[in-house]
Amino acid sequence: MTGSVHPEPPHRRVDPPSLPPPKGYSNGVLAAPGRTLYLAGQVGWDRDERFPEGLPAQVDLALRNLVAVLATAGGRPEHLVSMRIYTRSVEAWRAQRKAIGEVWRTHLGRWYPAMTLVEVPRLYDAPALVEIESIAVLPPG
Repeated sequence: MTGSVHPEPPHRRVDPPSLPPPKGYSNGVLAAPGRTLYLAGQVGWDRDERFPEGLPAQVDLALRNLVAVLATAGGRPEHLVSMRIYTRSVEAWRAQRKAIGEVWRTHLGRWYPAMTLVEVPRLYDAPALVEIESIAVLPPG
């Protein structure tokens, strides 16, 4: 999906004016009718289970892996409605948010599902710095 123009998302963002404007996420997403796809947590490794150095590089691969699962089911990034991001360091995420934002836009464009970012002491695979799980609602059919 790199560099492509994304069609209008089928789902509607829900961001009440009584809350601060979201930056890089949606407060809620009202999903259009469709088929629900639950995407398991994806870490930033390649097919040979190798992890690159650094959080942005791992976010890049985790999102690439997530989009591959989504595409295999016939979905696109704008079908994502919910996402949980587990990171080993929220501080590192904040410090590298610009690079992570660039990686995000490469894979997901400017669509931001309802999201939660959670710091965890460790992930299942010791070298993993991030794991991303998501829910998508694909159009019927």
